[in-house]
Amino acid sequence: MEHTESNMHAVTLKEYGKNIQRLAIHIAGIEDRDKRTQSAFALVELVKQLNPQMKTENDQKIWDDIHIMSGFTLDVDGPYPKPEQDLLFRKPKNVGYPKGEVKFKHYGRNIEKLIEKAVELEDDEEQEAAIIYIGQLMRSFHSTWNRDNFDDAIILDDIKTLSKGKLHIDLDKVREMGLFETNTRRDFKLPSEPESSSPGGRRKFSGNDRRRNGGHSKKRR
Repeated sequence: MEHTESNMHAVTLKEYGKNIQRLAIHIAGIEDRDKRTQSAFALVELVKQLNPQMKTENDQKIWDDIHIMSGFTLDVDGPYPKPEQDLLFRKPKNVGYPKGEVKFKHYGRNIEKLIEKAVELEDDEEQEAAIIYIGQLMRSFHSTWNRDNFDDAIILDDIKTLSKGKLHIDLDKVREMGLFETNTRRDFKLPSEPESSSPGGRRKFSGNDRRRNGGHSKKRR
């Protein structure tokens, strides 16, 4: 297979560099198919060794990139189908942005999502644990945004507003036990969050933990 001088010098994918591209072009020109395929597999492994961050990449992406660097002339028995040549000219998909305004911008949309999840919890103790967890996050955000004017009552009012009145916890209890203090460790895992096995990972908040801390669950009406 012949390759023009411009193909040899124009770097198609700069993240790989000129030498990797030259190897891809050279491999595409090997006449023996078996040797060509073996060399392509070796090049994929070489790319991973030279770029440790790419070890976490999907192998298919590296294979696609090798095809691209070869000018789509690489013909091998690879693990993935050869990508379409219009891949380089295909427009990226539009990024879907969340719709609707964030009510409290200093908290962000993720807090709103956490509150939506907490509202869905049917167990009273789990829901209260969720409120405490969310309250701690909101306090940390709020104290960064406005250090001079802060009170737990503000957090509770914001939680009530964002949950449309569906989440409740006693203000005196929050203040007396320091439930929203960030140094008061009360771990909680929402149903949609993966369980962490690490020592510092969040775990499901249990009723036993609450009783050891002197708390009692608040029944919803």
